[in-house]
Amino acid sequence: MVKSRTTARGTSRNGSPEPDLEKATELVIKLMAIPGKSGNEAGVADLITRELIKAGAPATAIQTDRACHKTVIQGNVGNLVFKLPGNQRGPRRLLAAHMDTVPICVGCQPRKRGGWIRSSDPNTGLGADDRAGVAVTLTAALEVLRRQLRHPPLTFCWFVQEEVGLQGARYLKKSLLGKPRLAFNWDGGSATKLTVGATGGYRLTIEIEGLASHAGGAPERGISAIAIAALAIGDLQRNGWHGLIRKGRQTGTSNVGFIHGGEATNVVTDRVSIRAEARSHDPVFRKRIVREIERAFDKAVKELKNDQRQQGRVRFNGQLDYESFLLPADDISVLTAEAAIRSIDSEPMRAVANGGVDANWLTAQGLPTVTIGCGQTNPHTVNEALELSNFHKACRIGLRLATATES
Repeated sequence: MVKSRTTARGTSRNGSPEPDLEKATELVIKLMAIPGKSGNEAGVADLITRELIKAGAPATAIQTDRACHKTVIQGNVGNLVFKLPGNQRGPRRLLAAHMDTVPICVGCQPRKRGGWIRSSDPNTGLGADDRAGVAVTLTAALEVLRRQLRHPPLTFCWFVQEEVGLQGARYLKKSLLGKPRLAFNWDGGSATKLTVGATGGYRLTIEIEGLASHAGGAPERGISAIAIAALAIGDLQRNGWHGLIRKGRQTGTSNVGFIHGGEATNVVTDRVSIRAEARSHDPVFRKRIVREIERAFDKAVKELKNDQRQQGRVRFNGQLDYESFLLPADDISVLTAEAAIRSIDSEPMRAVANGGVDANWLTAQGLPTVTIGCGQTNPHTVNEALELSNFHKACRIGLRLATATES
């Protein structure tokens, strides 16, 4: 293997272009400091657009779709797409990442110390998930533009609302992409990890209706919606249908993640809202998990009656967030990404994720997509950090893939 150490001229010893890693680091810090939870990504999209135009991109090549008007959250911007014609022959390539972060990252103050970037505010996450992915893809686009590098036809896409069920990718106006043949998405984990498959997820809203009464004067007349919820959740936990689920060879997960109800301790609570989810790589088993959740709540409603033998009611509303997928072993995007990783003297590792990624919906829409990590650790927590050596690897891999110099 030819070693790919970087020379002073911005190319490796085998002639592949190398990104300016100092600029890439400055860019990711700038991106992580922008507030942009799901539905509020306009500030991130504005920075990306300004940087592209400053580097020479024609404004007409930058477009947004109207995905934010179809998503669960009414957002302030749609998916952002930048398309470049090739100056060398080859199939079009897509490079993608998502712009939104989870709410805990709002107010992040990114600081570089040693080989890591963390938020200096101990109460916030960093937002490297997925501003690091945005920085990797944007760095590749800016290097191509500034240095007028040779490249095949390219499409860059920055998704909205990934963190709330892959909503941006789900409602993407696919015609904006220009029919790419290869597709690469950057998200969490090591730069050498290739996510070639991911689980499917189903989200439920559960509305419990009980009967209010005075909790001191006539509690027996009430039907507690909170008690119904407690009975149902306890049933799921006892019978192995909450948390990590293993039933023979079938596996999955479920979680009750949100409960809201009640306003006073002296009132038997008559209404409770719950949000829950079920996940599995096996669509049939995932449907069974959903049925078990519904069964537990139906059973709890029947079990709890007041002194008049009245009982409450429960209503379910659910939707498939994303379907599971597994790319074939010889998928062209996977093999090309592996070649890019090997070209920087690293060894790729294939993985299957138990969470969803934008690649779930891209693959479902006929565009098989491999997801590559970019150095994030402990995402969705105040301990989130970005390992710079891994991030820099991801930037190098991204530029190799943008310029088709991975082999």
